[in-house]
Amino acid sequence: MTSHTLSRIAVRFGRATLSGFLLASVVASAQPTARRPDLSGTWLPGQFVASYGLKRQDSGTVKTAVVDRSARTAPAGVVAGALPFTGAPSYKPEFQARVKDLIDHQAKTDPVFYCARPGVPRIGPPRRIVQLPDEVIFFYEDMSGDTYRVVPTDGRPHDPDADPAVNGHSVAHWEGNQLVVDVRGFTDDTWFGEQGYFHTSALHVIERLWLAGNDLAYQVTIEDPNVLTAPWTSAPRIVKRSALPLEESPPCRDHDGPLLLNDDHHDQR
Repeated sequence: MTSHTLSRIAVRFGRATLSGFLLASVVASAQPTARRPDLSGTWLPGQFVASYGLKRQDSGTVKTAVVDRSARTAPAGVVAGALPFTGAPSYKPEFQARVKDLIDHQAKTDPVFYCARPGVPRIGPPRRIVQLPDEVIFFYEDMSGDTYRVVPTDGRPHDPDADPAVNGHSVAHWEGNQLVVDVRGFTDDTWFGEQGYFHTSALHVIERLWLAGNDLAYQVTIEDPNVLTAPWTSAPRIVKRSALPLEESPPCRDHDGPLLLNDDHHDQR
């Protein structure tokens, strides 16, 4: 075989290889890319609310609105994608009496009774989510005042110079179909749960949000090595979509707190 023949074969082989590479590239680019689930929407309130029907008078007629409280408790069945969980966090022995005292005297010890903000994760799942390419925005309704969180999803780390905040500082990423929100940098003046679950500034919260059919699933993991013996994962919640629009909460004014005569546990706020 002459050198001229070898050269012609090499050129043809090179062209075929290049054509194959270009064809493969076109085919690959035509394949649909994995899409993140869209968590956007309005969801039922997930905060602790009154268990009785709310009555109002409309044109002389008394109407009772039943409060859907399903978003604040764990569902009866298994939630696909949820992590194993336990009923209550495990406090170190030296802090267990403090937790009991806080909840036994909630009317006097609970900061939210005096217009303090509940913080994360006590405020619960968002009332509304707006999902954008590089961030998600969480909107809340709460008696202490409406608030929101802008959570970047572009891979940035936590800001080491950020000041402590009631809601901490959040960054998020996707793990499969779950949005995982990493929250650090808290103040130490909130509870992370309704049962007197106090924490220190070492609090670290991981929130997980994903779609369970047409519903929103929400679950948190709590770490605070200063007061807990181990990380605690809460039961998941299933939050239904809601047609109720967000409404501006009335101003919270601490007129009644100092006048409270009872000193007990309410299981609501």
